Amino acid sequence: MDSHKNLGIWMDHSIANMIGDTDSTPRYNIESDIDHSQKMEAMDTSESLMQNKVQQLNEAFYKKIGEAILMYDHVLLFGPTNAKTELHNYLLKDLHFKDIAFDIEPADKMTDNEKFAYVKTHFEN
Repeated sequence: MDSHKNLGIWMDHSIANMIGDTDSTPRYNIESDIDHSQKMEAMDTSESLMQNKVQQLNEAFYKKIGEAILMYDHVLLFGPTNAKTELHNYLLKDLHFKDIAFDIEPADKMTDNEKFAYVKTHFEN
């Protein structure tokens, strides 16, 4: 069995499902502090203040995810939105993550079982 610690993260801008590649790995969620109405408000307004607020909340969300990622060697980021790419770009700025391998894959909405199977299959290959 591979000794590398692998983690899959299915995410959008509101939640990150943290999924290990074995049945014994605990699964948990990290939720963003941004709610849908704040996002819509930011999109509707050209106020840089609101957009900055959303940016700050996104960065706080990415920071929480980053803290959870630090103990892994290989991370799969997948999900339906560009949040996975934004997270990856955010983490690339931080040298703490330089030794972690990242894979980024587009994925639609999935059930929890589908997400686990996707992560497990990804790391088996």
